[in-house]
Amino acid sequence: MQINITRATIGDVAVLQDLCTTTFIDTYAEHNTEADMQEYLSRHFTTERLSAQLQEEDCFFYFAEYNGEKIGYIKLNTGVKQTEHAEMKALEIERIYVLKAYQGVKAGHALIEKAMAAGADIHAPYVWLGVWEKNSKAITFYERHGFVAFDTHIFVLGEDQQKDILMKKSV
Repeated sequence: MQINITRATIGDVAVLQDLCTTTFIDTYAEHNTEADMQEYLSRHFTTERLSAQLQEEDCFFYFAEYNGEKIGYIKLNTGVKQTEHAEMKALEIERIYVLKAYQGVKAGHALIEKAMAAGADIHAPYVWLGVWEKNSKAITFYERHGFVAFDTHIFVLGEDQQKDILMKKSV
């Protein structure tokens, strides 16, 4: 089966919200308190917030589809929508997640390829992302795809301040 990448639209907000919530819980719940998780989910994955982001000029969501089912997504930011503003012409991967049941079918690879193509389309010097220092599986995945660490920043999850490793790849 082939992975298809499609752009999310405002009509996809319910599916996007479900994917965001499910994949975030699957990835981080066992390492964080329930209160911190609920605070983050209720702030970042509401219908209103996702709907607004889907309509923003410098924010893009894409789905990974496998056998007709949406199994993952990526959120890309450009310009001032990036969470760090060191290079305004760069492209940020703010989020990239695949449902656990589909990890291994190359959906993450297809989403990274989409990000690199999007970076090339806007003539970005590089694509970058932040990854939790304790998420060794994700760090290994990014390294396999040519990303290298270049800095760190603090990511706040509820009341917990966590260190993210910033990684980038030249376009």
